[in-house]
Amino acid sequence: MPYRSTHHEVLAAVFQVRPQQGSATGGKPVLHVLLWQRALDPERGRWSLPGGRLGHDETLTDSVRRQLAEKVDLRELAHLEQLAVFSDPDRVPGDRTIASTFLGLVPSPATPELPSDTRWHPVSDLPPMAFDHGPMVDHAHNRLVAKLSYTNIGFALAPSEFALSTLRDIYSAALGHPVDATNLQRVLERRHVITRTGTTARSGRSGGRPAALYRFADPRYRVTDEFAALRPPG
Repeated sequence: MPYRSTHHEVLAAVFQVRPQQGSATGGKPVLHVLLWQRALDPERGRWSLPGGRLGHDETLTDSVRRQLAEKVDLRELAHLEQLAVFSDPDRVPGDRTIASTFLGLVPSPATPELPSDTRWHPVSDLPPMAFDHGPMVDHAHNRLVAKLSYTNIGFALAPSEFALSTLRDIYSAALGHPVDATNLQRVLERRHVITRTGTTARSGRSGGRPAALYRFADPRYRVTDEFAALRPPG
């Protein structure tokens, strides 16, 4: 059947490492994705990636930033980049609509205020998703995992200063498997990705030696080792 028109939309998979609430994990950091609940048909009530139609006078990046600001009141992102195009003719009902997806990252422990129809959901436990948005989340997560291996993109998930244990938890949550803090330190220091700040964290209630604080050497996205891969233990 011929299509009378073709539309273009932009959709953003925005991730943040956050403590998991209301579970047996005891607040263990897990990777979350930002979703908003559809109020209209089709797929009323299902969760979807924030975004919408590309304006006639907009670039893709300008459009996705506008959509995030207008629909979920998210204006500050540490990293945003275009990922893929989803062009199946039957991906949504009605006129053919091509979707360009973006990867967005919010650092911990930022707490952006969200509308009532928008929530953070653990990537490992997604709710029923609209259209093909579930595969879009999977694709964006896979790209993030790959980029954590060969770029410095971790800067967009981490606080401005952090102990190695905090960075380990962030990488473990984003990668989906445990990461050894000592090995992570060795790899990232060898690639000149992180550097010591010369300060230490406050001692906890149990006392002990204060942990050294680190920061990312360059808070701008760059490739550090194009052939590297952070693999699960064993």
